[in-house]
Amino acid sequence: MAVLAYVLFKVSSGSERDVCRKLIEFDEVVHADIIFGEYDVVAKVKTPELFNLEEFISLKVRNVPNVLVTSTMIVSREYKGKKQRPKTK
Repeated sequence: MAVLAYVLFKVSSGSERDVCRKLIEFDEVVHADIIFGEYDVVAKVKTPELFNLEEFISLKVRNVPNVLVTSTMIVSREYKGKKQRPKTK
């Protein structure tokens, strides 16, 4: 079963765009956004298994330049907005 997670990033000041551009190169990243608040960037990630998520974080994300801290939030249940739901007849 696929694993969805949000990964929150604290990055070096001014590097937010570069980090996002690097993150979206990874197949696991659904999208990456610059945010305001305690964290600078958030990425939605999808992997086939939990093991793959751990490898992605350990081997890929932690090697992205200017990433200082990450925090991973695994999705337990996903709810889609009305516009994203499949239409039923």
